Amino acid sequence: MSDLESADSLRDFSADSRIFYISLLASVLGAVAAVLAWALEEMVSFFTNLFYFQRWSFHERAPWLAGRHWWLVVMPVLGGLIVGLIARYLSPGVRGHGLPEAIETVVFKDGKVKPRVALLKPVATAIAIGSGGPFGTEGPVIISGGAVASVVGQLLPVTGSERTTVMVAGAAAGMAAMFNCPMSATLLAVECLLFEWKPRSLVPVAIACVSAGAVRRLLLGPQSLLRMVPTGAPIYHSAMLGALLLGLVAALLSTLLSKGVHFFELMFEHLPVHWMWWPAIGGVVIGLCGYIFPQSLGVGYSVIQQMVSGDITWTLLSGILLIKTLSWTFSMGSNTAAGILAPLLMFGGALGGIFAHLMPVMTPGAWVLVGMSSVLAAAIGAPLTSAMLALELTHNGGLMLPVLLACMAAYALSVLVLPRSMLTESMSRRGMHLSREFGADPLESILVTRAMHTSVFALPENATRKDAVAWLSKMEERGGEAWSHWQRIFPLVDGEGRLMGTITRAQMIAAARKKDLSVRLIEDANRKPLTVSPVSTLRSCAMSMAESKLTSYPVVNSEGKLLGIITISDLLKGRSDEAHRESDRERVLRLRWPFGSRAGHKAEQSEAPTEDDEALDEPV
Repeated sequence: MSDLESADSLRDFSADSRIFYISLLASVLGAVAAVLAWALEEMVSFFTNLFYFQRWSFHERAPWLAGRHWWLVVMPVLGGLIVGLIARYLSPGVRGHGLPEAIETVVFKDGKVKPRVALLKPVATAIAIGSGGPFGTEGPVIISGGAVASVVGQLLPVTGSERTTVMVAGAAAGMAAMFNCPMSATLLAVECLLFEWKPRSLVPVAIACVSAGAVRRLLLGPQSLLRMVPTGAPIYHSAMLGALLLGLVAALLSTLLSKGVHFFELMFEHLPVHWMWWPAIGGVVIGLCGYIFPQSLGVGYSVIQQMVSGDITWTLLSGILLIKTLSWTFSMGSNTAAGILAPLLMFGGALGGIFAHLMPVMTPGAWVLVGMSSVLAAAIGAPLTSAMLALELTHNGGLMLPVLLACMAAYALSVLVLPRSMLTESMSRRGMHLSREFGADPLESILVTRAMHTSVFALPENATRKDAVAWLSKMEERGGEAWSHWQRIFPLVDGEGRLMGTITRAQMIAAARKKDLSVRLIEDANRKPLTVSPVSTLRSCAMSMAESKLTSYPVVNSEGKLLGIITISDLLKGRSDEAHRESDRERVLRLRWPFGSRAGHKAEQSEAPTEDDEALDEPV
């Protein structure tokens, strides 16, 4: 780094004024995502009327209201065939359930999505759901909003990280508009899409979600998606224990769902037919399940509303957990255009409906809501998103405690029993590894002054090539021990210790073998070397090394005086400290008598007291 940093230049955050430009762009994209969400809902209604009621209408209807007819089996097959044709001949990007594709684009494709995906994904999804597919609309609108934002980001001169932020802003805004949940959508971006917590990305994403929520109110109204009786009564301890148990059972259910989806994905991959036919094959099972249990067709928001209102029957619960589960997992394995959030909410709601018959009485639909959020938390690995979504869907803040407890219990168990979530399993099978954990970089908390070498062999600025000959002869005398030394660059300093240049080991050897030994080494050296400040972080030093391809830097202060050398191996100090912090177990404090044994007390008395012993009431 040619420009030295000072202690005053270190900041808590790395954001700059570009955050305002990206935020303004994100707010516009949020409004666009809200329009896309509205358009997708309208298209779903249109295709539902076309397939099941043979009408050209945008009036919202559930497919099962058409009655039980033999052609219920045919419609999902026809819709799947159309989706397969679109995927094969127009854009394969319309396949999948939205969130995994968004994650893959953010992490592995630098936020770049093909423009046609933004147009064709909503159409294919509307056909898949309108023909009876048991899917949600939120996943496709997430990838559609992200695709539009990605196209805009590819047209504008932005960095890769800014393009990723713009895409995630569009994706999160799509969810915010679909569910009327700006806070949940922001949390989803943090937990599942951004893989960082920085102002440069969090602020634009949140603004996009707010913008989407505002436009959504103009298009679809301000009401919550689900209507529920507010919970005003206190939540008793027995209900909290029930929520904890429900969360653990929800984790097991989400595990079965995830394994079921991936089992059918592998099954479809081994079929001796082109993948274009897979959605139609999945449509066969959708149609048969729809004929047996018509409520398994379509998104099913009306069924979720029925459960939340407390209108729960064993026929409904068994139909959801048996018939719709089979329909959904099989059709998801066909990799059609689909979404996963709404079905997961329905499965969790049915599980909560069962618990409502066994657990303490709360508000009607309360256990359904707890089950919905906990299954979603375990399935996608996003407990905060799921807990907040439950509250934003119903505007029922009185259930915060049991909802949050169930979500965290489900999340804790799921991360232990599932190595991959429903969002990352398919990527893992394609050879892409993704860690869902992120934290503070240990290299950010360590300054160069703590890791650098201070015992450095330096040369005066008037040293000549004859000095290089003397150095080389000593190196050859000492043999391998000398050549394995860490120092690879040698500073040249003036009488006051200021750095005048650097010469590498290879340059020293070359200088020693030249004929004119009276020439000063400064002539063979780099007179403007890259340097690093002692108050720079190891992370900034590592980034500079990555850009310059250099593995050693002189460390100089603001006056240009040499303080030491830092090498690429020194950067591992932060990592090694973190490894010890994670693995080393130690007992920091020990209780004195009468809390401990008298023998232990006598043993401690026999030891000489330290300054820490005198300063602490409970010494080590």
